[in-house]
Amino acid sequence: MPPAEPPLVEARGLARRYGAVRALRGLDLTLERGEVLLVLGPNGAGKSTLLRSLAGLLRPEAGTVSILGRPLTRDDPDARRPIGLLSHQSLLYDELTLTENLVLAGKLYGVPNTEARARAALEEQGLLDRAEARPRQLSRGMLQRAAIARALLHDPALLLLDEPFTGLDFIAADRLRALLATHATADRGVVIVTHHAAEAWDLVTRIGVLAGGQWLLEVPKPDDINAFQARYLELVRG
Repeated sequence: MPPAEPPLVEARGLARRYGAVRALRGLDLTLERGEVLLVLGPNGAGKSTLLRSLAGLLRPEAGTVSILGRPLTRDDPDARRPIGLLSHQSLLYDELTLTENLVLAGKLYGVPNTEARARAALEEQGLLDRAEARPRQLSRGMLQRAAIARALLHDPALLLLDEPFTGLDFIAADRLRALLATHATADRGVVIVTHHAAEAWDLVTRIGVLAGGQWLLEVPKPDDINAFQARYLELVRG
């Protein structure tokens, strides 16, 4: 038999502290291809720290992360190449136009035909008419859509999304859900951090509830969102 393929993501024993606050406490996570994990939790639960650790932007004090079987280290940019990140910061440069931002990102990720791909990514987000605008000229919702275009530009195997629906109107939110449904194919995976389960409920395959830097719950998506939300409140209220 051929050897089994490694998980898309494998994190073991992740720990991170900010002063006296323990943001992650020996956290484990495995994500297979085709899975979409929804991570919920109260403020300060460690959700953004988890995403930054999975993206290779934050070095955990203990533990390891592997992407497609390759250890994720800050001095190995190729290990981060399969990752697309949407964070609270847009990761766009104010002095560049949207097209220039995406072309730059595309070149960093080795995307062929970068200008054509940049324009296609903007068109997917309904931003082609703002292609020559600079980030500071955009509304909050438009800036979020531009950041989404950047995260998806290189067709990453692993997409990490921190509150992706922030600032989006109904049309833009539906457009994002359609893109994520297409993206989450058999060989790709998504981790979505949000406070609002309903925004992504139809997309996800697994649910994780994080509090105090550790899992309170990590299960396949339940059938009933209302029953789950009642259970979630019980968990986070202790």
